[in-house]
Amino acid sequence: MNVVLYEPEIPPNTGSVARLCAATRTTLHLVEPLGFEIDDKHLKRAGLDYWPHVDLRVHGSWQEFTARHGGARLLFFSKKAAKSYVSARFREGDFLVFGPETRGLPESLLDANEADSYLIPMMNPAVRSLNLANAVSIVLYEGLRQLGGLQLPPSDLKMTQ
Repeated sequence: MNVVLYEPEIPPNTGSVARLCAATRTTLHLVEPLGFEIDDKHLKRAGLDYWPHVDLRVHGSWQEFTARHGGARLLFFSKKAAKSYVSARFREGDFLVFGPETRGLPESLLDANEADSYLIPMMNPAVRSLNLANAVSIVLYEGLRQLGGLQLPPSDLKMTQ
């Protein structure tokens, strides 16, 4: 699996997603422009000391990202989509694409990829959106669950017996 943050704006959110990616051995792709410097202290603090365990790829633009990964399967997540993420059937190697915190993915990108766009349903209409790191966690863990990737590593199994 791959997580793609399209033009992320808030360092602590990106740091939390980086920690999630380290914990799940998921590649993290950041698509510039970023709303912060990659060495931002808040970004590093949110990721704590896990940054050496993050497979991080930074792309200069969406065009650069698609030139490199255009043949891959991209799934888009936005509150503007019509289908629930639970209807997605995840595959090995999928790229899970999330937009910036204040504006989400561009309409043009969602329109061009409507069949592969999903939302996380929210029960309270008074809530505009979920935190980016929470949204990525929900979707990534559903994808890993579907792919059978939530098994404990062998060393952890020994500790629980």
